[in-house]
Amino acid sequence: MAARARHLDDTDALAPARELFTLNDGVVYLDGNSLGALPAHVPGRIGDVITRQWGELGIRSWGESGWWTAPERVGDRIAPLVGAERGTVVVADSTSVNVFKALVAGTRLVGEERDEILVDATTFPTDGYIAQSAARLTGKRLVAVEPADVAARVGPRTAVALVNHVDFRTGRLHDLPGTTRAVRAAGAIAVWDLCHSAGALPVGLGEHGVDLAVGCTYKFLNGGPGSPAFLYVAPRHQGVFDSPLPGWNSHADPFAMAPAYAAADGVLRGRVGTPDILSLLAADAALDVWDHEAVSIGAVRAKSLALTDFFLECVEAYAPAGRVASITPAAHAQRGSQVALRCSRAPAVMEALIARGVVGDLRRPDILRFGFTPLYVGFADAERAARVLAGVLAEGPA
Repeated sequence: MAARARHLDDTDALAPARELFTLNDGVVYLDGNSLGALPAHVPGRIGDVITRQWGELGIRSWGESGWWTAPERVGDRIAPLVGAERGTVVVADSTSVNVFKALVAGTRLVGEERDEILVDATTFPTDGYIAQSAARLTGKRLVAVEPADVAARVGPRTAVALVNHVDFRTGRLHDLPGTTRAVRAAGAIAVWDLCHSAGALPVGLGEHGVDLAVGCTYKFLNGGPGSPAFLYVAPRHQGVFDSPLPGWNSHADPFAMAPAYAAADGVLRGRVGTPDILSLLAADAALDVWDHEAVSIGAVRAKSLALTDFFLECVEAYAPAGRVASITPAAHAQRGSQVALRCSRAPAVMEALIARGVVGDLRRPDILRFGFTPLYVGFADAERAARVLAGVLAEGPA
């Protein structure tokens, strides 16, 4: 396996991208599905933002350094990574806030007779909390549905369906094209959470007719801890998108300071208040890695599938029988860019792995998660992680 890993690394077309990141020697970092690694050039760029743009130019940087237009400019850089047109993505606020905007605005895009919101029953908890609150505020009934059943369940009473593209626990990739078709055919609005797919695999928001979507920038887009999220609004909805959080930044004439609200044109309606410039520009700098000639979302997806295949193969070959079991689908069409293993001693095993230089994470009570970011994770990393995991498992009780 080790020899095969070296061979695969030698033929890895994305290998040059690894040099774009700051990585700790001797550490296999498999937690990019929680927090992406640091692109090596980001500290210098943020140093300039702090010392020159803020320190020297001060308030002038809103215009001279492009701070004011950064939310849509950075959105335009993310757009091709999720298969969207320019002018359809804005970077602002957190994922949670954008889920709220999308859900409530989605209910306003359809008739009042539609009185239910469908939500992914396996969703990340915050999405569920936000959906519960949105349902209360809009007077809708919240219905939890397994993602695979949304297409069959959506109907004339459905206003909005909120679904995760990739399950955060298992790494299962859900059917965005088919589900979106079914939701739209029923006259409802499809809202997708792309937190575990943006930057990891092709999404095709425009191609597949998605209405609204949200995603974060700190996982596979490597924007940094707490970097702002993004909101996608399809062109056909932008003229009537009615955000439940109107703010001065989304006003048609923000500096008029008018008492009455008038929405700006286009995706700018997704803005609310003053952008978090330091985090936003760190995310902007991080996106430079996608400008490298070797890097494309297609190449990332191909390597992701090869890496996760190889890791599962190594785990099967090395790990003591019966100690772990994959709950990530084997079929490529149903797999994101992580591998989740069920393990009865998951917390202790992950603690031991981290102590030995293999950094993943867990979801209590019994799931080990390993995120594979192809831009900086290689096949030798996958082989080493499986070998160290096998050693840890062998030391504990059966």
